[in-house]
Amino acid sequence: MTPAALDWSVDNCTITRAMEILGERWTLVVLREVFTGVRRFDDMRVRTGMPRQVLTNRLATLVEQGVLRREPYREPGSRLRHEYRLTEKGLDLWPVLVAVLGWGDRYLADPEGSALSVGHRDCGAPVRVELRCADGHAVAQPRDVVPRPGPGARRRTP
Repeated sequence: MTPAALDWSVDNCTITRAMEILGERWTLVVLREVFTGVRRFDDMRVRTGMPRQVLTNRLATLVEQGVLRREPYREPGSRLRHEYRLTEKGLDLWPVLVAVLGWGDRYLADPEGSALSVGHRDCGAPVRVELRCADGHAVAQPRDVVPRPGPGARRRTP
């Protein structure tokens, strides 16, 4: 018996398109830095140990894709430089990073715990990603979700 998913094409899948932007290993690290307030190139490079050219390429891609925007700044006596700020499109990635952090905390953390945690600004409680259907029901288990063809799906031709 073949899976029903083989009946439809994934040629225009948005997961694939998203991973073309986010799938390189350093990209989520750059986003982590910007989300935590590290917005300047040299600070990112020193903090992450990322090679200069890799960081340059990641930032350029994120700016080109509209995830980050460059904002000029000038330290007294220095040349004009840029820092990187999240756009609305970039801010929408926050749940993705929180989900990756939660998965990493569950399966990959050191015995003393993670180096990063996220909390609700108002009350301080830990924040986690939770799935809900459009009618508001909590989705507790991955098997409670059924993948199906979306409105842009095309039938596969044999």
